[in-house]
Formats: sequence, C-alpha cells, structure tokens
Amino acid sequence: MSVLVLALLCGAVIGLALGALGGGGGVLAVPAQVYLLGVAPADAGTTSLIIVVVTSATALARHAGTGNIRWRTGALFAAAGAAPAIGASVLAHRLPQTVLTAAFAVLAAFAATAMLRGARTARRVPLAAASAERAAPRTNAEGAVPGSGRPGSTDTIARTAPRPAAGTSAAGATANDTGDEAVVRTPEGPAGKAGHPRTAAAGAGLGAVTGLLGVGGGFLAVPALVSVLRLPMRTAVATSLVVILVNAVASLTARVATGGASLDPAVLGPLVGAAVLGAWDGKRLGAKLSGTALRRAFAALLLAVAAFMLVDVFV
Repeated sequence: MSVLVLALLCGAVIGLALGALGGGGGVLAVPAQVYLLGVAPADAGTTSLIIVVVTSATALARHAGTGNIRWRTGALFAAAGAAPAIGASVLAHRLPQTVLTAAFAVLAAFAATAMLRGARTARRVPLAAASAERAAPRTNAEGAVPGSGRPGSTDTIARTAPRPAAGTSAAGATANDTGDEAVVRTPEGPAGKAGHPRTAAAGAGLGAVTGLLGVGGGFLAVPALVSVLRLPMRTAVATSLVVILVNAVASLTARVATGGASLDPAVLGPLVGAAVLGAWDGKRLGAKLSGTALRRAFAALLLAVAAFMLVDVFV
C-alpha cells in the first residue's frame, strides 16, 4: 500500500477519534506514524502537534459562541504549562527513540485506563440516580407523605425537587454531559487560593507531556479542570481547548525553532487533511452512537497499541 493511501487512512481514523470522543487522536497519531508510515518518534510527535493545533483551533472556533469557555481560566492554566512544553519539546529530539517509545506506551495505557474509568462512571451515575429516585419518599403536592397521618395527605403524588445548597442558586450549578453531579460555578474558577499550587502543577505537567510526546492531552486537561478548578464538565471540555491549543503551539514553535523537526510533506499533508475532515464526520458519529461504547472500544485499541509498543521496545 502506498504511503499516500496509508497517510489518508491514518488521518481519517485519527480525525474520527478526535471528533467522536473529543480527544485521544493525538495518542493514536504517533504510533500510527511510527509503525505504519515509518516516521521517527520525535518527528511523529511534531506531526501530531500540527494535527492537534489545527483540530483544536477548529473546535475552539465552534465553542467560542456558546459561552462555555472560561478564557481567563484557560489562559492561566496554559501559562503554567507553556515553559515546560517548550523545554520538553527541545528535550524530545535529544532522547533515544526507545525512551520516547516506552514513555508513549505508558501514556497510551494511562489514557486507556482513564477512558475506561470514565465509561464506568458514566454508566454508574444514571443507575444510581434511578435507584435514588425509586428510594425517595413519595409526597403529595403539599409535601406530606401519603399514609403518614399528617394533615393535607392526598392521593396526588409529586416528588420534591432537591433544594440548592445554602448560598447557591439553581442557576449556579450545571450538570455535565455524562450525567455526573452538578458542579457549582464559582466566579474565579479555582477553589480559592489553596487551589493555585495544584493548578500550576497540573498545568505544568500537562505542558510537559504535550511537549515531550506531541499529544494534546485532552484526556488529562479535562479531569484537571474539573477536579482542580471545579469547573462543570461542559465548561471544562470547552476551556480545555484553550489549554491544548496554547501548549501545542508553544511545543510546535520550539521544535521548529530548534531545527529538530524533519517532516515529509508526502506524509504531513494527507495525514493532517484527512484528520481535519475525519473530525467533522467523527462528531456526527459520536452523536449517533453510545459514548460509553465508543470510549471502551477506543480504550481497548489504546491498550493493544501500548502493549505492542512495550513489546517492541523490550523484546
């Protein structure tokens, strides 16, 4: 099979993953280039960064008018990772290829584990909600439990809605896309000044991973924004695009500036073009299929890729 056809096929699969899952394509892009297109790991990371920049910029433009992006929060989070991203990008071309391959295999396995955990959580939450609903006491319109002997008991049954916590309003909490618990919005995003060191550490770690291995790190950025900054899931997904784009641009600029990148236009053009087009189809595919099933299938593929890469390095 010609290099052109392989590049188109790899780009299409990467784009489908990006569009359907909202991330993960960068994790698949590097091994696809290394083992199917014969690209060196460091150069594959550079090409992957180009794909990440183009696709994340496109997705960011789509989210810009939704009001879900916390621009200031994303910029601060990305600022913590910019310097590590640049330093790791320079280091990537100085490390042995076996070290990069092994590190990428570990990252792929970690990403697969995170996806499987997310799929299990998304499955458990609706079941728990349904169980809680069945166990909740049934009350009438006046709040009395039928049969309790309290005045006002009638046969008209209604479930009482949970009240917001003290100091919050119903508008201040937003449920995420997977049905997880609502996360209370805060004006600043981080949970007070105590969260600033964790924010800097998470941002720096994500930037280093992006620079060293050439992945966008959406599977790391979104959980960090949710757990560290306590953003609602939908807001975290949109804001993560700012973080991913800034880190990817910083990493790509460092690689090009140091002259370490050796890119083949015959591979780069078809791969990036097919990935961008595939991302649009992947978004429609993700809307039609179960998100849990997609994550499990992609996680299984990543685990297989990680195992293959580790065997290739150590055997």
